Amino acid sequence: MDQPTTSNIPAAAAGTFLLADELEIRRAGFGAMRLTGDGIWGPPRDRAAAKRVLQRAVELGVNLIDTADSYGPFVSEEIIAEALYPYPPGLIIATKGGLVRPKKAAWDPDGRPEHLRQACEGSLRRLKLERIDLYQLHAPDSRVPFAESVQALAELQQRGLIRHIGLSNVGVSELQTARSLVRVVSVQNRYNLADRSSERVLEYCERERIGFLPWYPLATGALAKAGGALAAIAERHQATPAQVALSWLLHRSPVMLPIPGTANVNHLEANIAAARLALSADDMAALATLAVRA
Repeated sequence: MDQPTTSNIPAAAAGTFLLADELEIRRAGFGAMRLTGDGIWGPPRDRAAAKRVLQRAVELGVNLIDTADSYGPFVSEEIIAEALYPYPPGLIIATKGGLVRPKKAAWDPDGRPEHLRQACEGSLRRLKLERIDLYQLHAPDSRVPFAESVQALAELQQRGLIRHIGLSNVGVSELQTARSLVRVVSVQNRYNLADRSSERVLEYCERERIGFLPWYPLATGALAKAGGALAAIAERHQATPAQVALSWLLHRSPVMLPIPGTANVNHLEANIAAARLALSADDMAALATLAVRA
């Protein structure tokens, strides 16, 4: 199947979102989780190729790159600095703290204030930044009062180490708790065409003009089977099901900031091309009726 042309495609074709009323973000971003080894553990097999993906993303107009200290761990942040420092004007690097990786299969929450302070300072060193534009609590820690974790980020903000605060993997109640303490400018939850379990969080973010970064944005699962509505829409647009799924996210809400990740330049270009797909009202209605896990 022919792909939409990717030469000189502006990421701004999907429009922009003004994060925190001051940071203009092109809505087709990039997630740097996959720029690591197998299982998001250790370095990639081809470090030069990983850096080229980042450089190509910026060439295509991406100005939001999302990462975390747990990706590798530390590897993703290191590669971003190697590939892009000194950073071009307007590039926003968002990172996260609050998950630790004692072994490959582990993703353990650690929301202790002392850990979050150390995590933020480590990210600043690896990214070669004096201040992180968007620092996100990676996940609530059931062993630590949520408000204490959020207050730790507020203190980092007061120290000038982070510019804006975001949350990840939270529900509406946690988001409301955090907003009683600090200004929250973004939420990053799992959300895609096949899994809309964060629908209430997205709706809250849309009402409050909070950026919503869907992780695992391209998942389609059984929805992409031949003969189904998703496959038919993809064929009509001369696109792949994954491209339609990404376009659906961009059409779904003006606060949506997808950050699809890949370690392959061709896949990156296909993702950016998806931002130019113009889904019709009929397309959106058909996709809305697909079976989802809510």
